[in-house]
Amino acid sequence: MKRIGLIHPGAMGASIGAAARSNQHTVLWASDGRSQDTAERAVRANLEDIGSVPALVGASGIILSVCPPSAAGDVAREVLELGFTGLYVECNAISPDRTRAIQQIVESAGAEYVDGGIVGGPAWTQEAGTNLYLSGPRAQDVADCFAGSPLGTPVVSERIGAASAVKMGYAAYTKGTTALLTAILGMVEKEGVRTNLASQWGDDFTAQTYRRVRVNTAKAWRFEGEMYEIADTFRGAGLPGDFHQGAAQIFKRLAGFKDHSEPPSIEAVLDMLLNGECPLKPPWVEPVRRQTQA
Repeated sequence: MKRIGLIHPGAMGASIGAAARSNQHTVLWASDGRSQDTAERAVRANLEDIGSVPALVGASGIILSVCPPSAAGDVAREVLELGFTGLYVECNAISPDRTRAIQQIVESAGAEYVDGGIVGGPAWTQEAGTNLYLSGPRAQDVADCFAGSPLGTPVVSERIGAASAVKMGYAAYTKGTTALLTAILGMVEKEGVRTNLASQWGDDFTAQTYRRVRVNTAKAWRFEGEMYEIADTFRGAGLPGDFHQGAAQIFKRLAGFKDHSEPPSIEAVLDMLLNGECPLKPPWVEPVRRQTQA
């Protein structure tokens, strides 16, 4: 059985740790300086608390990095500065060029590297349909850790960057179009014609769009960083990255909804988007405040 270190188990990371635990691997985490919410997730995932990050690094043969994109490089450097020489799995939503840059840092320190990209929500059950795409010469070794677990682990190729490219392509559409729809609603709200557009769209598409925009607000703070990475990915392929650069700014405007358990009303989303504030109070219930809501 493997000894796997999980750096800072958030909502996604904890579920990945639980998937490895379901195959009887030991999954370690470090509680020093972490929040009560993180501790509760670690308990749910049946992770083993080893106290500190240095202790975790020293005891692990495999390190899984699951963190916001902006922190990916810092996490890798922290692990390597602690003398890690095992297998480092970069699971974050970063561009292929950036994952290859981190690969060089990891391998120059004497460790091995696998590129990963997560598509889907937290992998607590197989019904979630979550995949951790993997690439690199040691990708299959990582995939084997999760065989038969709720987490799918397709191996894309032996080329570092391929798994990240799958993730970037998928999120470019799913999250990018959510940002586009959000911006469209903001524009028609500002112009006072939201009901007219809703009539043109029809009830079903309007309801689906409102729901899609509302339920993604709690994660907008994290999506901002992904959009910058996608923009870089497009530029790296010789394509314009401007659209996803703009999408990042849309999500940035909605970052104030972070950690709220209930989706805001569409009015609250548009107030935040257009004015930088929301007159409603948590838990962001769904009142009908304007006649413009279809």
